[in-house]
Formats: sequence, C-alpha cells, structure tokens
Amino acid sequence: MSLLAKSPVRNFFAVDPFNIDKFFSDALQLWDMPNTLPAVNIHEDENSFRMEVASPGMDKSDFKVNVKDNMLIISAEKKSEKKEEEKNFTRREFNYSSFRRSFTLPENVDQENIKAEYTNGILHITVPKVKQESPSKGKTIEVV
Repeated sequence: MSLLAKSPVRNFFAVDPFNIDKFFSDALQLWDMPNTLPAVNIHEDENSFRMEVASPGMDKSDFKVNVKDNMLIISAEKKSEKKEEEKNFTRREFNYSSFRRSFTLPENVDQENIKAEYTNGILHITVPKVKQESPSKGKTIEVV
C-alpha cells in the first residue's frame, strides 16, 4: 500500500443539486492564488552580505526594514484606489499588495550599520560583517 497526496481537483460535472454552496466554495478554492513572495538573492563576500529583493512597482516609502531579536525583517505594503465617475456609472478599483520576509542574522554581522536602497525595482540591502580578530597563535597556561 502506498500513500498518495489527495488532489484538490474535483469533478464539477457531478453536482449535487442539494449542496450548491459546497460546489461554489470548492470551485473558489481551486482559483485561490497562492501567496507569492518576492525573489531574494543573497551574495556573501569577506566584508558583507548583499541582498537583492525583486519588488517592481513599489516606492521606497512602501518598505520597512527592521532588525529585531537577531532577525532582519523586510516588509512592504502598497495600496491604491482609482475612481472614475461619469453620468451613468461610477467605477472604483482597489489594489492592495504586501509581503514580509524574515532572515536570521549570523553572529558576525554589524547590525547597527545595515543599509537599504531601492533602485529600478530592486531593494538592495547591505549587511556588513564585524571584523573578527585573528585567532591567537597559542598560549601556554601555567598549572599552579
């Protein structure tokens, strides 16, 4: 016996006429779009981590970048509303998009000097590393 994932696809031709509400709720579940997060590239060199967050169509004022409990939290929220009025009709369109990404920071970063810049649809974040002292060459400890 093997385990198989249950497919959400249902046969919509076999409609129970007494349960039409279930038919519509099942159909809407299939069309529900998954939550999409922007792609993030992370580059590391000896001095820093550089992050690129792809988020076209945003403004720099839409972003919030915070450090809390050793976590780098990047979030954005954009709302827009368009209203057209003419003699016979009024049309209002709303658009809302948001995301939130969190990254655990390693111990060797300088949290006080993280910088963010938004250009050409990409949020660039630079997380500098702390200069670590070179390990000592060794030491003899006297036993007393």
